[in-house]
Order: sequence, then C-alpha cells, then structure tokens
Amino acid sequence: MVIQARELIEKFRRRFPQAAPPALYRAPGRVNLIGEHTDYNQGFVLPIAIHLACYAAAAPTSSGLLRVHSENLDQQRAWPVEALAHVEPAGDWSDYVAGVARELLAAGFPVSAMDVLVWSAVPPGSGLSSSAALEVAVALALLGERRMDRRELALLCQRAENRFVGVPCGIMDQYVCLFGEPQSAIQIDCRSIAHSTVRLPEAVRIVVVNSMVKHELGASAYRDRVRECQQALAALREHYPELQSLRDVTKEQLESMRARIPAIPFRRARHVVLENLRVTQFVAACRQADLVRMGDLFVASHRSLQFDYEVSCAELDYLVEIALTQRGVFGARMTGGGFGGCTVNLVDPQSTDDFCSRVAAAYSAKFSLHPQVFVVEPSAAANQF
Repeated sequence: MVIQARELIEKFRRRFPQAAPPALYRAPGRVNLIGEHTDYNQGFVLPIAIHLACYAAAAPTSSGLLRVHSENLDQQRAWPVEALAHVEPAGDWSDYVAGVARELLAAGFPVSAMDVLVWSAVPPGSGLSSSAALEVAVALALLGERRMDRRELALLCQRAENRFVGVPCGIMDQYVCLFGEPQSAIQIDCRSIAHSTVRLPEAVRIVVVNSMVKHELGASAYRDRVRECQQALAALREHYPELQSLRDVTKEQLESMRARIPAIPFRRARHVVLENLRVTQFVAACRQADLVRMGDLFVASHRSLQFDYEVSCAELDYLVEIALTQRGVFGARMTGGGFGGCTVNLVDPQSTDDFCSRVAAAYSAKFSLHPQVFVVEPSAAANQF
C-alpha cells in the first residue's frame, strides 16, 4: 500500500491537533534477491528497495519532548530531548527511534523537540526490513532540512540497531533503503560500503509471499550464526592468516580446512562462501536476462539456507516447494533472516495472477494461515515528499 500525502497529514493532525503543518518522509522496505547472511561477513548482497514503505510526518513543538506515535500499533512514546543521550532501551519498537536519536546526537546533530507520527506498510517480522525503514524514516524526520551523507546515515542507523536495539545486523537494510533505484537491484559490497546498479529483466515479476509466522528462535539463532561464522573464520586464519573475513575465503581454502573446522561452523562458512559466488553469478545472469539461470541460483540459495545455514522452517520450505510446481515460476527462495517471514519468487508476468492465488490456497490448506502475497516493484530510495 502506498499512502498519499493528504492521508498522512490527516493522520498526523488527528493525533497532534495543535502542531504546525508537518514535513513528510518516506523510507522503503526491501527484498533481498540473493546474498543471505553474507552482509555481516563483509560479503555481497543484491537487494531491491520496494514500494512498501514506512512514512513519517513530523513538526517542531515547544513541549521539550520528542513524541513519536506509531499509527500501526496505536502507541506513543515520549522523551525529554535533554535526556535523549542517556535513555535506556525499552525492549519495544520505540528503541529504533531512541537509538537513532542517540546516534544523531553522538554525530553532532542536535535533536529538537518534535511531534512525529509514523505509519508503515512494511509488515513487521516479515523479513522485509520494517526496522530499517522505521530507522531511516525517523532519521530523516529528525534531521529535517539538515543534510547528511547518505552512506554515513546508513551507517548511523546500523549503529543504532547494533548498539541500542542489540541486533548485530549488517549494513544491507539501511543502505538499500537510502540508495535503492526504480527497476533495479543494487549489488552492495558490504566491506567497502559501495554499490553498483543492476537493471532487472523486464520479463519477470518479483512476488513476495509472507508466511505470517515468525518463530521465536530467530533472534537468538541470528546471534548464533554470527558467532559460528566467526569460529569458522578463526579456524581458517590459523592456516590462512591473511583472511579478513569469510568474504575472502575460496571454495578450495574452505575445503582444505574441513577437518580442522567443527562441523557446524564449517557448514555456516560453506553457505557464506558459496552464497557470495551466487550473488556474482546472479548479477551476470541478470545482465544476460537469463531467467532460467537466475531461478536455478534462487533454488540453490534456498537449499543452502535450509541445510547448511539452517535458518529456514517448515512454512518457508513448503512455500518454496509449492512455488516450484507452479507454471511460469523460474525460482523461489526464502529471503531475510529466516525462521519465518517471506519467500521471494521469480515469476513470468503472464503467470503471476495464477501463481498468487494457487500458492496462497495451497499454503492456507496446509497450515491454516492466510499468507500475504505482494507483487513488489523495485522502487526509489528514501526521500522527503
């Protein structure tokens, strides 16, 4: 859903009737086409910004408070602006707001008293980066007319999530939110924090299916995977001290150390090493409009996430399997952190309607859940509108 400016202003005025006219900001969610769990290993990812976005309406106030209202949750949080540097995490959605405010202060950008309303079309817990969209929308609102380099802003929002929220995420989500382009994916080098644009073939649609589940294992398992990758890297560096991250490891180096790396960290590393290769191969296939090759790489990525990285779940695996039986489907895979959330599918445009209805019906019959199905459009980066 895309909200119109008039509707967002009306929501703001209902919540803050005494406020000045608000400025409006938009920050998109994202779908990662391929390159999963490679970002925090300094590897390569290939996301798109999507038309589903988080919106913020913001106006200055004389209250001395930063007040933020979540229209989705019908909840409001407020902090005295002079106390923002010392606020502690609350363990809920407001931590993304407070964390960004603290990082802006640390970067030399004072935060003024302000009323902010946020409304998001990005489903939470779906693996479509609702958190980064919220962070960036709030950051733009708090900056107002002040300008900050977009790369630095992405790193600032990442720090907020790492340090304040406590999630050891990589840079991908915040970066694509700030650098996404219409009709294109961006290949991000998560070491240099730079990107190149990859135009997507016109003869394919990107369909996202939200499983409507998010297993509690996800948060702790994410931290486990980070630690297991670090264990594998430490073992590899005993023989290859020049390695800086798993991004530097070749298939041959990894295989030569199989006996010296514990089995689980070895499988985690194998996923990362091969997934980085798949990103490069997928980009080449994109540029040749080789939809069959693109689909094969999708499936290989999912199998690796399913068996080597072990971040899939029964619902995601079923969505992939049922997708691959449908006419006009080139490939399917889970996307995002895993243990629930979404699959991403490459579908022939003429088959898209049938795909959406058939997959939704089969999944509902299997799990008694009604999935959300989106045909997503690669969209522009965050902006004021």
